[in-house]
Amino acid sequence: MEWSEVINNPVLQNLPFKIELNKFGKILMSPASNQHGRLQSRLVANLINKVPSGEVITECSIQTSDGVKVADVAWASDSFIQNFAYQTPYPKAPEICVEIVSPSNSNAEITEKVDLYLAKGAEEVWVVYEDSKIDTFTHTGEITHSQITREAQQL
Repeated sequence: MEWSEVINNPVLQNLPFKIELNKFGKILMSPASNQHGRLQSRLVANLINKVPSGEVITECSIQTSDGVKVADVAWASDSFIQNFAYQTPYPKAPEICVEIVSPSNSNAEITEKVDLYLAKGAEEVWVVYEDSKIDTFTHTGEITHSQITREAQQL
């Protein structure tokens, strides 16, 4: 299945799940919780306040080597938006990709997503836990605070 088929399929609209595709075109679904939505909205507000230029995108689809993955939140610079506008899915990851860990996510799954986003050009990947803890990763490994927002992330 192609991503355009997923987003245009009326049966898949308004499901209470995050939908992604694996490298074989098979649909992967993760249930969303109200806490997940709360954290997502707080991240959006924080990014808008801390990095006023650029765009904050929720449910940002990115074509990876393992299919289309959907970052819960992403921040894309003005330059990124000039180059890619709002292609769906993006062929390259925006500068910041954020994954909010759900109870259904395994550590291996989250680690793989971090690696996939970094491999597609993300400068930072933030992993947010339900207790609001945030781990930040770059190509050099885990760092203590964002180099893009220039301060520690908090929710």
